[in-house]
Amino acid sequence: MVRELLLAAFIMGVGLCVAGAGTHLYQWLSSQRALLRYDGETFLASMGNLAISFVCGPYIMLQLGWLQEDSGSTSVGSALIAAMVAFGWAFITGLLFMGAYVAIRY
Repeated sequence: MVRELLLAAFIMGVGLCVAGAGTHLYQWLSSQRALLRYDGETFLASMGNLAISFVCGPYIMLQLGWLQEDSGSTSVGSALIAAMVAFGWAFITGLLFMGAYVAIRY
């Protein structure tokens, strides 16, 4: 049972690493903040934004959870919900990239 939990944690870690690296790479190359969006000038641009949102989504969700409210405080509820969504999403992203790595490697 411990091995399965460690494997799930490893897959989530891979997903978060890919999401964080992808977010910072996107922000560096495009000189704009990475957001969860699906709009674009053309169909190809909107599909690119959708792909970036899918890959970078866990890291963006973690950032959104720490946004301050109007009073200047951080809501514990929004941070916890954002963390739950981000780690679940990171598992899916990590599973996608780990599956692709295993499929190509072996």
